[in-house]
Amino acid sequence: IMASSAKRRAVGKGENPADSEDNSSDEGLENDGDSLENDSGSEEEINEEVIVDFEAHTITHNDYNGVKKLMQQLFLKARVNTSELTDLLIQQNHIGSVIRQAEVPEDSDDDEDPADEVFGFISMLNLTERKVGGVQCVEEVKDLILGQCEKSCPHSVTDDLEKVLNDTTKPVGLLLSERFINVPPQIALPLHKQLQEELAESQSSNKPSGKCHYCLMISKTYKDPSKTVAARGAPPKDELTFVNAEEEFFYEQATMKFHYSVQEETDSVLSGRWSFDDVPMKPQRTVMLIPADRMSAVMDKLKEYLTV
Repeated sequence: IMASSAKRRAVGKGENPADSEDNSSDEGLENDGDSLENDSGSEEEINEEVIVDFEAHTITHNDYNGVKKLMQQLFLKARVNTSELTDLLIQQNHIGSVIRQAEVPEDSDDDEDPADEVFGFISMLNLTERKVGGVQCVEEVKDLILGQCEKSCPHSVTDDLEKVLNDTTKPVGLLLSERFINVPPQIALPLHKQLQEELAESQSSNKPSGKCHYCLMISKTYKDPSKTVAARGAPPKDELTFVNAEEEFFYEQATMKFHYSVQEETDSVLSGRWSFDDVPMKPQRTVMLIPADRMSAVMDKLKEYLTV
């Protein structure tokens, strides 16, 4: 069981929406990552501080719709069967957790049972062991990553990544960690600790997904053209921001990393409204490959920065 708190507030800018004449600039980020906030909420509701306790539970069939919705916010319009992917995570219930609200108000107006609402989830799927079965969604995830790598990186990088994904002696685990955008990042620490314990237990008992030589992540990121950084002798680059803030620590330990744009897949971007303070943001996905022996360094960073 874990507990954390969340404030009901404007998502993205972290300020009172009333301070801005046009609140639409936050909508794009909410589309790229769901929010706890109800679309019909009033200004008074947005400014109200609400303490929410969360609990971690094993992923079950009751979580199908919630997990799939969060999965879709990651893959957007990519050709990945999120229904099949969600089913795999449910079947593999010895690994992974969902976040639910600990105590649901009795006066909740939700049509569905609010006790079953999924605010986030975490799991790991062994892409290598699924290879033999030719599971469609697993092949689609690998095709997506390799295809985007081919567009963004030199051929040598794509070749190296393809070798990693096809090496059956060194399994690759796809780490999936999604949540509503204004669930605080502190909740990621107990979730990742629990996942690492489950992976260790699975490895000792030879269960699926237990032993992975690499951790593969697809992280929601965006670039802010107004904040550029430049190394000496190098062209300036837009500053990279992670929607799930803690994933920057995984990025630091990644031995292979690249980005691809999802600007054409986000409706609010097409309408030119994905921005903060009138500065257009560039939504993208960041792919990272982290060797398993570097995960302890990542966990140390998580504990250092996310311990409440």
